[in-house]
Amino acid sequence: QVQLVESGGGLVQAGGSLTLSCTASTSTFSRYNMGWFRQAPGKDREFVAGISWSGDGTYYASSVKDRFTISRDNSRKTVFLKMTDLKPEDTAVYYCNTVPNSANSWGQGTQVAVSS
Repeated sequence: QVQLVESGGGLVQAGGSLTLSCTASTSTFSRYNMGWFRQAPGKDREFVAGISWSGDGTYYASSVKDRFTISRDNSRKTVFLKMTDLKPEDTAVYYCNTVPNSANSWGQGTQVAVSS
């Protein structure tokens, strides 16, 4: 079981940028493919971006491609999500998890709110 803590959310105007961080408690972090997910009010949680265990492979939802960048630092047991050109529809609670997901690894998430 991997315990994860997300941070870095906040309120930003449309067109602005934020960088989210997700830090893991486990020393085996570098073995896991990781992903960012989000849940907007009244909607199901959805995939945003994923990264391979080595960091060599990344993939994105079409809605965020070319605006968001996922990266990781295995020495710090942390995965990042750099978000640029934010839109009001990006407003959600953002979570990280392993890929495939670990049901017991969902954290509290970090709130991102984008004003128009």
